[in-house]
Amino acid sequence: MNAVEMKGITKRFPGIVANDRVNLTVKQGEIHALLGENGAGKSTLMNILFGLYQPDEGEIFIREKKTEITGPNIAGELGIGMVHQHFMLVDPFTVTENIILGSEPTQNGMIDQRKAEKEVQAISDRYGLKVDPRAKIRDISVGMQQRVEILKTLYRGADILIFDEPTAVLAPKEIDELIVIMENLVKEGKTIIFITHKLKEIMRICDAVTIIRQGKFIGRVDVADTDESRLASMMVGRDVSFTVDKKPAQPKETVLSIRNLRVKNSRGVDAVRGLDMEIKAGEIVGLAGVDGNGQSELIEAITGLKSAHKGEIVLNGKAITNLKPKAITHRGVGHIPEDRHRRGLVLDFSIGENMVLQTFDQKPFAKGWTLQYPQIFKHAKRLIKEFDVRTPDIHTPARALSGGNQQKGIIAREVDRDPDFLIAAQPTRGLDVGAIEGIHRRLIEQRDKGKAILLMSLELEEVWQLADRIAVIYEGKIAGWVDPATTTEEEIGLLMAGGQVGTEVSS
Repeated sequence: MNAVEMKGITKRFPGIVANDRVNLTVKQGEIHALLGENGAGKSTLMNILFGLYQPDEGEIFIREKKTEITGPNIAGELGIGMVHQHFMLVDPFTVTENIILGSEPTQNGMIDQRKAEKEVQAISDRYGLKVDPRAKIRDISVGMQQRVEILKTLYRGADILIFDEPTAVLAPKEIDELIVIMENLVKEGKTIIFITHKLKEIMRICDAVTIIRQGKFIGRVDVADTDESRLASMMVGRDVSFTVDKKPAQPKETVLSIRNLRVKNSRGVDAVRGLDMEIKAGEIVGLAGVDGNGQSELIEAITGLKSAHKGEIVLNGKAITNLKPKAITHRGVGHIPEDRHRRGLVLDFSIGENMVLQTFDQKPFAKGWTLQYPQIFKHAKRLIKEFDVRTPDIHTPARALSGGNQQKGIIAREVDRDPDFLIAAQPTRGLDVGAIEGIHRRLIEQRDKGKAILLMSLELEEVWQLADRIAVIYEGKIAGWVDPATTTEEEIGLLMAGGQVGTEVSS
């Protein structure tokens, strides 16, 4: 039996056809991947299924019955729930308060908090979610927040669950845990539609996959009958290389030097604890480690977003410790942030305006106090074309772009400024394999131009392929330096867990 069937779905927005006669058939009790490039129309199609958008053409069948889904409430009544890529949670509220919001159980006209907490705990236990019903959202990890979103759908009785890029913000361990949760859901009779562009995850967990490209239906294949290479070529329309082609690095003078750096986290505890590091012109240094070992605080201190209370950061021979972010930027530091929404974009500005966030007050983009919009938009058009940012036009608000295209916009802005030192934190998070290939090529080009690059990624394979040296961070210190050409995964894993290996590559 088919749980979902969408036939000939078309959805138009001003200047773009997001879905062009797309078909999707999902069988009951399967995990079905919806695969496509950034901006291919995956989220639009699922927003139609969830009732957030109405199709201009096409038909929808739920459990083989033709249906009109005119809003999320109707989708909920049909047993459809959606876990959005960017979570919709109220930070000061507890887990339970978020889950029951709009569907609160009452007793004598009052919200029955105890009953709600028991129900949330029961659902959590049943599916192995391990969520504390009384914890506040602001105090739990990103992975745990995602579990709360899953609980929200289950609490409302959903048995068709849509996961929109669910692994984009998760650490590897959290991804493993999510996959177990999804398998538990399917064992209980649920059906899952898994929006993704991560081919390894599709091959690992999915039963079938539907591919769309530039809004059009390309095909449906069983996972058992395909491989990563075929899926990649169907997704982007060409062969894709999964390896990084690069020459040996030719490191030169030291660009960034860090000595005995100490930085506190938001709780006032040292997250960076006496860290030393040097990065030279013409090399990529990879920063590897389990999330939460001081990576974010280190980057925030280098970029001026957080103060260091001890130690020194030197760029091109001059101290930049605790300077303002703008001053550090103008000294020659580029920053691709790990959180594109909080640190990388002004979401209500146009994508064109976002392309000059670091340079809007400089010529040719400003004349005195007046912005020169013809120059700004000419610049933005060039970057959008050069970096393949999929947008209806330069005036589209950044928040209206897909996550991957938002990321490409940030990378275009930072790389084009040609900084001496570039921090690339999770640079390919949310990008499809074709875009990842392009970004990796750009980083290698910057290295070969003599730029110094610090790459921070939770994707160990990405660090391994791109880095010329790898610094493993553990509890706020560099636990060891390794050569990616000669080290093993076991050696890096040992350092990431606080152990020691026999040989190290000097910093």
